Amino acid sequence: MGVFDVPAGRLIEQVAAELKGKIKKPEFTEYVKTGAHRERAPYNPDWFYVRSASILYRLYRQGALGTGALRNYYGGRKNRGVRPERKRKASGKIIRTALQLLEKEGLVRKEKKGRSASAKGEKLLYAKAKELEKIVAEEVKKAAEKKAEDNAKRDEARKKNEAQAKAAEALKQQQAEKKAGNKGAEKFAQKGQAGKAPAIEPAAEGGAQGKHAEVKPGEEGHRHESHGQKNEVKDGEVKHERREQHGGSKAEKA
Repeated sequence: MGVFDVPAGRLIEQVAAELKGKIKKPEFTEYVKTGAHRERAPYNPDWFYVRSASILYRLYRQGALGTGALRNYYGGRKNRGVRPERKRKASGKIIRTALQLLEKEGLVRKEKKGRSASAKGEKLLYAKAKELEKIVAEEVKKAAEKKAEDNAKRDEARKKNEAQAKAAEALKQQQAEKKAGNKGAEKFAQKGQAGKAPAIEPAAEGGAQGKHAEVKPGEEGHRHESHGQKNEVKDGEVKHERREQHGGSKAEKA
């Protein structure tokens, strides 16, 4: 695996950790910004080693570069308030000092135009890339195992949810069937009660309906006769009264 086969940011961090024990950062790095486009100084106390490692990686990637090209690369936009932003170059003092220190350690060599990474610098990059390869491989392996474990847990949870859903559906269907069976039994019982004749109680039959129902033949004729006599008597009384009234009227006329 080469230098370009690992993440550049991770490789620069590894090289910066290696440079921390080889070069000494200047004292002014605790107070300065990295360029006019920055508003504050870097928060990382080891930012100078990171910048030096980044310069070494850039020289290996693009070949010989001078201070001006590196200033353009590490520059940025300056915030000017309400006015439009403008491009500003990075600090040349920091880049020049980093190149001098790297050259002093033998990691960088001079060219006709600018500087480039030396064999020692390339060896350092390859060594750190190889170490990083193992770390990345372990991380990838752990990530794959974790993903497989998560997928297994997800599948298990899905199967469990499906089993619970099936059980709930079966219970619901069973309850529905039981409810339908109870309704059918009630309807059948109601139809059976409707088909049967209502029972006649002796006490209820002994009332007024029973008296009218049980009439003897002789008594029925006697009742009709007595009723006719009453009607005749009444009619005779009425006729007698009418005759008296009629006679009285005639006597008065006489």
